[in-house]
Amino acid sequence: MASKKKNKNAGLANRIAADNRKARHLYSIEAEYEAGLVLTGTEIKSLRAGQCNIAESYAEVRGGEVWLVNANITEFSHGNIFNHQPRRPRKLLLHKREISRLHGAVQRDGITLVPMRIYFTAKGRAKIMLGLGKGKKLHDKRQDAKLRDWNRQKARVMKEHG
Repeated sequence: MASKKKNKNAGLANRIAADNRKARHLYSIEAEYEAGLVLTGTEIKSLRAGQCNIAESYAEVRGGEVWLVNANITEFSHGNIFNHQPRRPRKLLLHKREISRLHGAVQRDGITLVPMRIYFTAKGRAKIMLGLGKGKKLHDKRQDAKLRDWNRQKARVMKEHG
């Protein structure tokens, strides 16, 4: 009888470590890119514990590389003197063609690279979803709220009347 191998990372598949809920409210996201994160040992342990905040963070292109700036990954509670710094800039792993495309969009159109969420793949690797976002004006936010309310009312009426 063949024994089944247990995948130690099976529970981590697409598990979200951090989510930027305000990103879709503040920006209209035009495209999304998946990137790898360069992390140290204690950073990945903190991410697995869900101790991360990317609400005030952004990504920027510097010297042909993409960096995640101002993301707060809390220090690992059981760490020692080699614990990481919570708000250090972290390098993101993308293909050169994607980096040049992102760099061109940010330079040309005034678009911001917004981190949407940090999650784990089935292999247990931490990935970040970056969005190309253009800042919404106040009237755009109001229009979205009106549309959301209208859709709720429409669904409520359809549920009541059949």
